[in-house]
Amino acid sequence: MDLNEVFDRTRPCFSLEIFPPKDHQGGVETIYETLDGLKEVRPEFISCTYGAGGNLADSSTIEICSIIKEKYGITPISHLTCVNNSKEDIDVILTRLKAAGITNILALRGDLKPGQEPKNDFAHASDLISYIKHFDSSFYVSAACYPEGHPDSESIVSDIKMLKYKVDCGAQHLISQLFFNNEDFYRFRERCAIAGVNVPIEAGIMPVTSKQSILRMVSMCGASVPSKLSKLLNRFEHKPLALEEACIAYATDQIIDLISNDVDGIHLYTMNRPYIAQRIFKVIEPMR
Repeated sequence: MDLNEVFDRTRPCFSLEIFPPKDHQGGVETIYETLDGLKEVRPEFISCTYGAGGNLADSSTIEICSIIKEKYGITPISHLTCVNNSKEDIDVILTRLKAAGITNILALRGDLKPGQEPKNDFAHASDLISYIKHFDSSFYVSAACYPEGHPDSESIVSDIKMLKYKVDCGAQHLISQLFFNNEDFYRFRERCAIAGVNVPIEAGIMPVTSKQSILRMVSMCGASVPSKLSKLLNRFEHKPLALEEACIAYATDQIIDLISNDVDGIHLYTMNRPYIAQRIFKVIEPMR
């Protein structure tokens, strides 16, 4: 399905993110169990993060996207990072994607690897977006956005300006980093409208189910933890089943509120746990 068609509807898009399994988890074949569970959710698309190792030799992202498309009949989006890739590397990956019939890409800068010098061809995701569109304009390019501002940005204003530049470079759709306070997303959406960012913006929601995982994610992406969620984490920290139930309920409430406020779409960070996506989907599907 062309993603332009996904967002040319009256109801919000519902999409999912998965990641390639690590080698010690049994290889790429283990992704079938995850996808078997997620197909019941009937997402408009599934995105797959960039490789288990994040290197050119690791073709698992392309392989998994091909499985999503051919076996499950679901539109895939392949993540693609650039800070550790040269133009020649990106050419190889884009050629592989095109040959596999995968035409949707989430273009990201990616994380610097400790002890490894970044390559110099791409400093920002905007550089990659522009390069992809010049390589083959038929690729549908998505990009990331940060409701609370990118951790490396000088300010919210400069972050919105950079986001507008991403769109000007060819980004056709945005997926937000996780957030836990919907008001942050609504303020961000308003700033985007004022700045002329006029592409669909999906809200990224992660139903984290442990205090350790939420603190790790927050430290990585700069999201804040509102008082309501903080109280849940502290109250049920040593009751894992209760905490999981509370966090699923919290994420579900977020999504219900977002749908009622005309969000373009919900992008659920599944962490390869289908049962959580299934539970949330059962609640929100009648509302879409």
